[in-house]
Amino acid sequence: MVYDVLVAGGGPAGLTAAIYAARAGLSVLVLGGVPGGQVATASAVENYPGFVGIAGPDLAEKLLKHARSAGAKVLLEEAESFDLDGPVKAVKTAQDTYRSKTVILAQGSRRRKLNIPGEEQFAGHGVSYCATCDGNFFRGKTVAVVGGGDTAVSDAIALAGLCRAVYLLHRRDVLRAQYSLVRQAHALPNLKMIFSVSPVRIEGGQKVERIVLRRAGGSELTLSVDGVFVAIGVIPNSQRLPPSLPTDGGYLEAPESGVTPVPGVFVAGDLRRKALYQIVTAVADGANAADSARRFLDATRV
Repeated sequence: MVYDVLVAGGGPAGLTAAIYAARAGLSVLVLGGVPGGQVATASAVENYPGFVGIAGPDLAEKLLKHARSAGAKVLLEEAESFDLDGPVKAVKTAQDTYRSKTVILAQGSRRRKLNIPGEEQFAGHGVSYCATCDGNFFRGKTVAVVGGGDTAVSDAIALAGLCRAVYLLHRRDVLRAQYSLVRQAHALPNLKMIFSVSPVRIEGGQKVERIVLRRAGGSELTLSVDGVFVAIGVIPNSQRLPPSLPTDGGYLEAPESGVTPVPGVFVAGDLRRKALYQIVTAVADGANAADSARRFLDATRV
């Protein structure tokens, strides 16, 4: 079978694209290893419109159910290779090869991790990769933010408005963030910056209780914290894309329409370079990419 639209990725962007494409009367196949993507790993989501608070897995399940009810076929298989040339595209998984007239790339990204003991153990129990998503859970508490770029400093500033105390931990002796952010951070009395340190391990019982750091000289420093926010960047899941889709830092450059340089191929979600990476922008990308795919198919049928 040749589908009208094949969506690579089962996160909010991919499932939204599937909903919009299926509702437009197109045949849709979604290939995604984990329904909901990163959303499925969030303990709670409080910044998605319409839900004051919802568990990440519950939101992921609602998105999956919506896509299937709209008529999309969703398989729990990950795209491993792409042949995007010609009028019919081919996407291969470990199980099979699927063909489609258009492809929407929505594989998202993954948070860059510290890769230290305790990080995986306490993920969702004090270790977070999204201050916007989880900051409110640490209201009145003490947290650490690891990183020195714009995201880390912005997160630290936002958390300082919620938390009793915030430690900003950076492995260098100067922040990499833009000057305006650094100036704001220095003006906050409950935000303390600690330079030239590297996280060694995260410790606790049922949840995070402390983070152990190594100073440049080799000695260790232990901080008592209720949470650790890791903000050392993200890694777009673009490593399997063909050379016909050049990336910049792993991201695909595309306008709001999601149109890429390859005819019939579109991009949505965290794989597309943009200013704000949130669930709400991912679903907007998915809707736009689906509409672009519909318009492309309409034009090629003439």
